[in-house]
Amino acid sequence: MHQPDALVAIVDDDPSIREGVGSLLRSAGWKVETFASAEEFLARRSVVEPSCVVLDLQLPELSGLDLQTRMAQINVEIPIVFITGHGSIPASVQAIKAGAIEFLTKPFDEQQLFRAIREAMDRDEEARKRHTDLRQLRERYAALTPREREVMQQVVSGLLNKQIAVELEIAEITVKVHRGRVMQKMHAASVADLVRMAEKLGIHSIESP
Repeated sequence: MHQPDALVAIVDDDPSIREGVGSLLRSAGWKVETFASAEEFLARRSVVEPSCVVLDLQLPELSGLDLQTRMAQINVEIPIVFITGHGSIPASVQAIKAGAIEFLTKPFDEQQLFRAIREAMDRDEEARKRHTDLRQLRERYAALTPREREVMQQVVSGLLNKQIAVELEIAEITVKVHRGRVMQKMHAASVADLVRMAEKLGIHSIESP
């Protein structure tokens, strides 16, 4: 079962490969966009972001590995399935180490390609969920008042309410109120939950003197 908005981008300078693989993937239910070069792919202006890139290793100008590097540099995190007619072990190792899903040598079995694309789609879906969760977490943190952020940092550092009261020079009952609001606004079920959120947000614990 494919995600309804799943899109495969095919980047290959061989028109017959673009047409053949494109037709194969469309017949399997995927949406497809094709590009004749890495530059053409980088210049794309489509609204829908690809969920996977089927990328030829040997491309004119920018090679497939060059495009993989360029995508990483500009934070385009789209899973890549490499295809090549001239596979080499060093190139495949480099591609996989840089995060490629699979490295297929032409002619490849269509089921191999389907499996690789499904794995890429799954990885893309997980990455999108992580990004969405982090964005929502940042939005919740942004909704805290400056004082609530101070209290949150003290809480995740392991300080008790009375210790926080001394540190911030406020009443302990006030700390309890702020702490309760922090837990509510951050949707934290426990202090451990709040600590995990702080780690994701890059909020460091206060060092003990």
